[in-house]
Amino acid sequence: MVIPTIGTFLFLLLTPDIISKQRQYLLISIIFFATYVVPLLSLFVLKTLGLINSFQVHSIKERKLPLFVMLVIFYVLGRLLINIPLFKELGVLFYGTNIALVIIYLFFFLKIKASLHIMSMASFLGFFLIFSSIHSINILPIAAIIVLLTGILASSRLYLKAHTHREIYLGFFIGIISQYLAFLLL
Repeated sequence: MVIPTIGTFLFLLLTPDIISKQRQYLLISIIFFATYVVPLLSLFVLKTLGLINSFQVHSIKERKLPLFVMLVIFYVLGRLLINIPLFKELGVLFYGTNIALVIIYLFFFLKIKASLHIMSMASFLGFFLIFSSIHSINILPIAAIIVLLTGILASSRLYLKAHTHREIYLGFFIGIISQYLAFLLL
């Protein structure tokens, strides 16, 4: 849930465009509210209504509604940002992540589960690899940190038995590929 905000910070640090502090603060506030506060509130509402049993949403059935909420949020953010020239590439990040969320949502109907945590990290990594290539920016240290954190996160998900190796790899593959698809399509 905090990866979109961190990604926005990183985008603002790396973009060659000059963006006023006021616009930066507004952007970060919108992204944080939309991708952290709204999903958190929606989980509380879903739990209160009895539509999910726990905040961990272990089963595919329980994951459908929270994931649908995220699909809508990421689509709206992508749509909003892609129409603002300074933030167009950031809009592609949200559309790319939305593509990944759609794929994972569709997998639910096939009873296939993928790690949303790892998908998010891989989407983050994929976007910044493409972004660095477009702008000729060396992000090797940043990419190494993202890969390391992804590995630690994957290990913890396996240790907690929240996912299988297959679900981890599937989440990673979907996250990376979705960003490349977004850049190709947009």
